[in-house]
Amino acid sequence: MGADIIAEQEPVLTAKEKCMETGDHKDCLGVIMPVRDALDVINGKWKLPIIIAISRGHKRFRDIERNIPRITSKVLSKELKDLEAHKLIKRSVFDSQPVSVEYTLTPYAATLNPVIDALYAWGTQHRKTIFGSSEAQG
Repeated sequence: MGADIIAEQEPVLTAKEKCMETGDHKDCLGVIMPVRDALDVINGKWKLPIIIAISRGHKRFRDIERNIPRITSKVLSKELKDLEAHKLIKRSVFDSQPVSVEYTLTPYAATLNPVIDALYAWGTQHRKTIFGSSEAQG
């Protein structure tokens, strides 16, 4: 009969669940570090608006700049370089008169879609919680 007994397996916990259950520093670090890595890529006031602007068809520098109120040329240039370094956008230079430059999202940038959707949903709910439903849209 002993061979017929199936040993109960402990459920597999995610790093977040282990951190919450055990309070172990290593488990918590396993949650924090990937989140920090993600925030390092999309942090700040401008990166997500730039990604969204490019995803909506604004490919040239001036088009992106006009689509994002209050961003300066200097900041936009820096942020575009950062996004290119993280392989989220591609900069293409066309040999025309005058030379033209276009920015497009890479396929890798599509992996941010669920993150952007989740941030949109959370932000909408947060606005309702903080400001009430009448002011949540503005």
